[in-house]
Amino acid sequence: MPEPLEGFTVIEMTVAVQGPAAALYLRDMGAEVIKVEPPMGDASRYGRGRQNETPEGTIGPQYVAVNRGKRSVCLDVATEAGLQALHLLLAGADVFLTNYREPALLKMGLSYDELHGRYPDLIYASVNGFGPAGPDRDKAMLDGVAATRGGLVNHTGYADREPSLAGAIIVDTSGAMQLALGVVTALLARQRYQISQRVQTSALGATLWLQQWELTHVSMTGATLTRDGNHHPNIKGPYGIYRTKDGGAIMIAQTMAFEAWDAFCIFSEAFDLAIDPRFQTPGQRLGAGLTEEDSKQVRDRLTEIFSDKTTQQWEDFLYTQPEIIWERARDWSEVLADEQCVVNQYVTEVEIPGLGKRKTVGNLVSLSETPGSVKGDPPVLGEANSEVLGRLGLSPDECASIEQHASTVRADLIAQIMVASGKTNQDES
Repeated sequence: MPEPLEGFTVIEMTVAVQGPAAALYLRDMGAEVIKVEPPMGDASRYGRGRQNETPEGTIGPQYVAVNRGKRSVCLDVATEAGLQALHLLLAGADVFLTNYREPALLKMGLSYDELHGRYPDLIYASVNGFGPAGPDRDKAMLDGVAATRGGLVNHTGYADREPSLAGAIIVDTSGAMQLALGVVTALLARQRYQISQRVQTSALGATLWLQQWELTHVSMTGATLTRDGNHHPNIKGPYGIYRTKDGGAIMIAQTMAFEAWDAFCIFSEAFDLAIDPRFQTPGQRLGAGLTEEDSKQVRDRLTEIFSDKTTQQWEDFLYTQPEIIWERARDWSEVLADEQCVVNQYVTEVEIPGLGKRKTVGNLVSLSETPGSVKGDPPVLGEANSEVLGRLGLSPDECASIEQHASTVRADLIAQIMVASGKTNQDES
């Protein structure tokens, strides 16, 4: 069965998450993705994490998560041979995808103007922190700073405490989604109108995309929305997260039918809420007509109610109520084992050196007639050098020279890192 992007070739020069995750989507949908890495490789290969760190000698989880199924070509584009090899790759590609900063791309001779002039059919896709224009267009970015600049951090957490980061790098991954969508749109436009173009988005832009309703509400009303802890800044009423008797947590979003609200009140023995005229309709239970004091009172009451029963008791009851929109808070280990994630193939397995089979996120978009698929494991650094470069017409000696140079640079860099950290070969033995 054909895949939707089968036959397209993507040359990727990226680091971390925002760029690689965009190319990962294209790979899952059938494109050939060749990740061009510098002699040390993408730095995320070496990230070990904060707790129960992955062992030395294997690949960092961040790299595994967003690079599975790709081919790795290791080049030093600062050399004439490495740059020539890159241009051979670009000459046969449909997409050049990068999250390198603009000054670095200009220095390497890889700006949009230069590549568009040389390869007029090439889609040039780039993503950065704060957008392609403005005074901060070249400013360095990590997920948290874009989320902070875009207002998301200021509206997360409790009003009487400092703002909070989200529990995942949602801005980086959202930026990747936007970039992947932009690439597919540009490929469609190229097919329809015979033009290639530059695709640009940013982490800041993705942050705004995630908050379209909230930002528009502020614009239209002049409201000053403040962070509200376990509740949404722009939703009054019960909507929120409540702790159970045994330390778990339940998210209650909405009770749609009167009968479901009645059943909820009976189960929790909150008979006062069952007859309270402020909470009788679905609209009221999402805040319509409620004052801030009404909202506080119902939340305080639900806090008491949920703390009176265990998580399992609440789950057993709530599963009998299809008109109540709810969920139990799960940790990441539970998510990886969740039947709903598994049956939808949202979770897949990859082979990781030194660890064996481990779970990661799979292909999340289902197409009925031309489905994509998970393509394989994260690549070893430079594993495709001989095959891919040989396919471009480079001789075995030329391929070997490129690989040898990258290996030498890598060994020198590792030695410098060891000296700087106070380690020696003797220390490591």
